[in-house]
Amino acid sequence: MRENTTEVIVGAAVLAAALGFLWYLIGAAGFGGGPVGQELRANFRSAEGVSVGTDIRMAGVSIGTVSGLSLNTDTYRAEAVFAIEEGVPIPDDSAAVVASEGLLGGTFVEIVPGGSFDMYADGALIEDTQGAVSLIQLLMTFVGRDGA
Repeated sequence: MRENTTEVIVGAAVLAAALGFLWYLIGAAGFGGGPVGQELRANFRSAEGVSVGTDIRMAGVSIGTVSGLSLNTDTYRAEAVFAIEEGVPIPDDSAAVVASEGLLGGTFVEIVPGGSFDMYADGALIEDTQGAVSLIQLLMTFVGRDGA
């Protein structure tokens, strides 16, 4: 009888760990997501490192995720769709910048708030954007300079 009790306890612990891991994976993949307050769009010259599920941050705090990313074949720019959390108003003169956490860190989209008293409406386009800066291009520019 004692062996059965131990097996049941160990089995329950394994099942709880598996369910916790599954819950984490669903949240990390962006399927679970909480309530979305609004959806915003932005066009980038380069969205290198950005994918569906990438964090949207303001002042270093996560306020949403990238929910869609596609190429506009008319403008040849990356079109991103942002799912912003409910209750986070964003001034309509804000900028969206593709940023990096460091040399080896991940990529995220930083919303740099503007000073306007008017806020973006649901589905609005953020016009002030700055795409990803390629580390290789920066190094090539630095190396390519001559001493003059």
